[in-house]
Amino acid sequence: MGLQIAVDASRTTRIKRTGTENYALQLIHKWVALDQQHHLTLYFRDMPPPSLFPEAPNIEQKILEFPRLWTHVRLAGELWRTRPDVTFVPAHTLPFFCPGKAVVTIHDLGYLYFPEAHPSKERHYLDITTRYSSRRATLILADSLATKNDLIGHYQVPEEKIRVVYPGVDESLKPMLDPAELAKVRAKYGLPERYLFFLGTLQPRKNIARLVEAFAKWRSASGNQETALVLGGQKGWLYQETWTAGVEGVILPGYIADEDVAALYSGALALVFPSLYEGFGFPVIEAMRCDTPVLCSNTSSLPELGGEAALLVNPLEIEAIAHGIGQLVENAELRGQLVEKGRAQAQKFSWGNAANQAMLVLEEAAGK
Repeated sequence: MGLQIAVDASRTTRIKRTGTENYALQLIHKWVALDQQHHLTLYFRDMPPPSLFPEAPNIEQKILEFPRLWTHVRLAGELWRTRPDVTFVPAHTLPFFCPGKAVVTIHDLGYLYFPEAHPSKERHYLDITTRYSSRRATLILADSLATKNDLIGHYQVPEEKIRVVYPGVDESLKPMLDPAELAKVRAKYGLPERYLFFLGTLQPRKNIARLVEAFAKWRSASGNQETALVLGGQKGWLYQETWTAGVEGVILPGYIADEDVAALYSGALALVFPSLYEGFGFPVIEAMRCDTPVLCSNTSSLPELGGEAALLVNPLEIEAIAHGIGQLVENAELRGQLVEKGRAQAQKFSWGNAANQAMLVLEEAAGK
């Protein structure tokens, strides 16, 4: 007989999804598609679009409307009423007083490394809920070895309680080779033919200031005025206009629609992603799926993801970032080598594998 599994699906209904929301969406999509004996109840805070998840005999969708403290009051109350075999929360926060067996995904502890990058109330809430969830959970899913080590080091979580399950990336992403389509998407965002691409929320943790300074330094030294730096993504908390003020060749197109991501990766000379800290840097693998060479940091989870398929740089050294940019722009042979290695590296990260491994962890937790 299968398990009764409760799943917090509240993050899947957001229109402009970030990595955490997409993680929840993709994992649940794969579970819905699995022909399995377990019964999954998906809990939503608001009405999901009819097409969000296909119907399946073992999937039940419940909308629990509640104005505030949805996780800790409304969802918790429903869990006490139904008593599932195991509860899964895909992002940090288990309900306080959560009954029974539970699995939580902890993506990263970036707020401990960069407290200034979060509003004070949000930072304290993240610390309290993540600390609680890591102790309360039966088992923990971590996105990377880096996050696992952070949990052990900062919250003294026993190593045997943590399972590293790498997320996947959008499997529809692939190289776009049609010049007309590439030109159309470039025109939509006002981009030149030659550009370096960054994708993510524009916030201090992403190291935007150093990236822009490194780009300006390389541009000045090389005399290359044709190659732009495109910073794709919304301006986040503590974004500063001074990061890009007065720097020629920097373009801020804002939020990138999902349907345009593959074209912008494919058309770029390289992805430049010298982030200061990542629990799992999705753009690194996404770019590799689109045959785009990658420059990324040699810190946190990024060496795990990039392996030998990325050009790794010290994100604190502007000279190192600038030198890496120069290598990628000026060395077509290096770009080709990274593309070849990137194709193989990207195959290691799939949502199918992630869903299967995560389900095994839920089964393990339910049996404890």
